[in-house]
Amino acid sequence: MLLKTTAAGAGAITAIDTHAHVFSQDLPLAQRRRYAPAYDAPLPLYLAQLDKHGISHGVLVQPSFLGSDNRCLMQAIAEAPHRLRGIAVIDPAAVAAEPNQLDALARGGIVGIRVNLFGLPDPDFASDAWRAMLPKIAALSWQIEVHCEAERLPSVVGSLLARTEDSIDIVVDHFGRPRPALGVDDPGFRYLLALGETRRVWIKVSATYRNADPLRPGSGEQTALAAMPLLEEAFGLDRLVWGSDWPHTQHEGAERYDSVCSMASKLLPTQRELQAVLVDTPARLFRFV
Repeated sequence: MLLKTTAAGAGAITAIDTHAHVFSQDLPLAQRRRYAPAYDAPLPLYLAQLDKHGISHGVLVQPSFLGSDNRCLMQAIAEAPHRLRGIAVIDPAAVAAEPNQLDALARGGIVGIRVNLFGLPDPDFASDAWRAMLPKIAALSWQIEVHCEAERLPSVVGSLLARTEDSIDIVVDHFGRPRPALGVDDPGFRYLLALGETRRVWIKVSATYRNADPLRPGSGEQTALAAMPLLEEAFGLDRLVWGSDWPHTQHEGAERYDSVCSMASKLLPTQRELQAVLVDTPARLFRFV
């Protein structure tokens, strides 16, 4: 077991991986996509990684290349419903046409939606479709997970904070995706730090390699290590969660589950930090308790 936390009793939470994807390459792909995998990432292989590393629970996130077709995600959760939760991708216009679909997703273990904006414009949260859907998300006590460049956080997260009810949690992916050349000095990352006082925003301390400059080996790790004390001070450990980002799409050649677990140990060097970020905080946020 690489990630050591405190747990007691059968079925106890030892750790929660809050960010992973499962898919197969023969699934129908979204028309607008930046990437398509040439391999399968099946649920049994993911669960085997959790077992190998002593991680009891996981959160599956709908990959962007599958768009809003959440069938693979739902099937995976159904195979291990006590162990898994899910974050879906939703088309607000489709919800307007079929409003009961969110309730069906909730019954199947979905606890939020993801807004992945890489390669896409900012959503119009003032549109009729979004204004109709946001109260439904609030009623389900779902979160909204945001993945975009740090420089866009003021327009995206700022707009969500202004338009959503206090009951909607907002989760920002992968350290907020600061620009590799700027790291923690990215103005977007500094804006993110200022959101700690709202107590409505959570951060995934995950995928350090996605914030790396390809010309500067180790720069993603350096940024993450510099960001951690700033995030802990601004948000507190009760607003930070960890994820493996398995199977590390577009970084499959360099990353392994072992390596991201080793990185987690560097980011969270104390037992108190591990317990909070791997167990206590994600258990509440993703509704395992």
